[in-house]
Amino acid sequence: MSIFSHYQDRYEATQQEELSIQEYLDLCKSDPSVYATAAERMLAAIGDAELVDTSKDSRLSRIFSNKIIKRYPVFDDFYGMEEAIEQIVSFFKHAAQGLEERKQILYLLGPVGGGKSSLAEKLKALMQEKPIYCIKDSPVFESPLGLFNPEEDAAILEEDYGIPRRYIKTIMSPWASKRLQEYKGDISQFKVVKLFPSILNQIAITKTEPGDENNQDISSLVGKVDIRKLEEFPQNDPDAYSFSGGLSRANQGLMEFVEMFKAPIKVLHPLLTATQEGNYNSTEGLGAIPFEGIVLAHSNESEWQTFKNNKNNEAFIDRVYIVKVPYCLRVSEEVKIYEKLLQNSSLNGSPCAPDTLHMLAKFAVLSRLKEPENSNLFSKMRVYDGENLKDTDPKAKSMQEYKDSAGVDEGMNGLSTRFAFKILSKVFNFDPTEVAANPVHLLYVLEQRIEQEQFQQELRDKYLAFIKEHLAPRYVEFIGKEIQTAYLESYTEYGQNVFDRYVLYADFWIQDQEYRDPETGEILNRSSLNEELEKIEKPAGISNPKDFRNEVVNFVLRARANNQGKNPAWNSYEKLRTVIEKKMFSNTEDLLPVISFNAKASADDKKKHQDFVARMTERGYTEKQVRLMSDWYLRVRKSQ
Repeated sequence: MSIFSHYQDRYEATQQEELSIQEYLDLCKSDPSVYATAAERMLAAIGDAELVDTSKDSRLSRIFSNKIIKRYPVFDDFYGMEEAIEQIVSFFKHAAQGLEERKQILYLLGPVGGGKSSLAEKLKALMQEKPIYCIKDSPVFESPLGLFNPEEDAAILEEDYGIPRRYIKTIMSPWASKRLQEYKGDISQFKVVKLFPSILNQIAITKTEPGDENNQDISSLVGKVDIRKLEEFPQNDPDAYSFSGGLSRANQGLMEFVEMFKAPIKVLHPLLTATQEGNYNSTEGLGAIPFEGIVLAHSNESEWQTFKNNKNNEAFIDRVYIVKVPYCLRVSEEVKIYEKLLQNSSLNGSPCAPDTLHMLAKFAVLSRLKEPENSNLFSKMRVYDGENLKDTDPKAKSMQEYKDSAGVDEGMNGLSTRFAFKILSKVFNFDPTEVAANPVHLLYVLEQRIEQEQFQQELRDKYLAFIKEHLAPRYVEFIGKEIQTAYLESYTEYGQNVFDRYVLYADFWIQDQEYRDPETGEILNRSSLNEELEKIEKPAGISNPKDFRNEVVNFVLRARANNQGKNPAWNSYEKLRTVIEKKMFSNTEDLLPVISFNAKASADDKKKHQDFVARMTERGYTEKQVRLMSDWYLRVRKSQ
């Protein structure tokens, strides 16, 4: 199918369909979605949740405490927002059931650049998916059910057409009331149209923003008189009124109010009656205008606190359903946000060295976390990301303990995703000859940006400490491992040899037996075995070798039982893997002739160097980055 025919089909599928009132009522009888409320249509557009049993995934089980959580496919690209999304869906579910939420304003509260606007845009897009049925030509897209009297007609409609009484609750608009008089009470003269809500055409979806405090009035919400029509109609005639306000255009749909609490309180009053009573007044003394939609507002916490602390606003505060939208506090999800932003830019195909996005995500998440008591902030960040730190940091607490001590507003402060992405843009364009990103440039750009931002001294020092104490030292380890892995052609084989030898020696040492090498016939007594074991343990700083050796041997003996008597892979036991890597990477001097980019002394060194560069590029580095990383690593190791 060509783009033109596809476009035409899509356009035609959303065009108006006209029905008579009788046809509309017959349709109501067979299809309840015809008279569904805005909340019910939103729920239908969101669709059913997928249930995820987190106990079946070790990482998720630590994050969500083995609970069964709900995931909604339509919100798949909103990372780390499970809680906020679940609250939003709950709001629509309760509103659809006719509970108190149907009379409330859905209010997204969160820090700048935290995803509030993206959520609002998503909800507006979802509102476009299901059609609405309105009286033809009605300027406020009112439901045909508004023509009927709740007291007198509801019972008949329920009996004859199966429409529950709770749907016959709205009034007709002044425009419909005037038409009814012209039709002399014959409602069969009204026509009904099936419309699809539209952001572009402002059909049942609108966006309102606060204007200038000095001249903003309620007309942005309720409309105003059309001066051009005053020649034909009196000022209080519905046909002289322009139903152009946000509430008028969003009836049966969704009205987004951006930065709501920046607007003067008098401007917000129509929202109270619209949500609580299902109608609001015009500026010209016409009859009340119906409203059956959803009001979605959002703003930052500072505006909310100012508004909340004013006692005069109590009536309004009681009518607000707050959903907190904090920053993402999980490194893995923060990385996915950057990847999504990169996909929507021309940087998508540009090289990005391993660990660049992770390093930036760690920095951003560290800035958002509250400092824990008797524990390390970096460990807290790792626990929040679902890591198991039982072996590496005995002081680390559980996710729940960290959350309980942090309180309910963790994630409402810190550096925004927007700030982080601006840093990333600068890193990609740092080198004038190559559009690419790497952690070395990222560390430099971060430090520069912190100085330029002129944060308060305490905050500035805190952010610089993140770089010097957490990010840079761990990156030295990471890039060292990358370089050594590329340097050791048979890295895995080498690691396995060290592992097998260590387990063998440790087993004989524990049993207090001499070991005889079957190939050389050399005999190692307990003291010699101890020396060999220490060669592997010392670079890793093992403080209690006896316990460590027992622990490793016990682990291997158990693993062999499930592995047909063979040793497990050398990297299968986290503690010993770290020890072996430290042993492998302890001697930087061996690396120098191969990884440095100086002139090579021999053809053999040159060949090894070329192989090293090739293996690094396979791991995701450009040649230029290999040189930069290697030089940086050698420089840092020399200064340590």
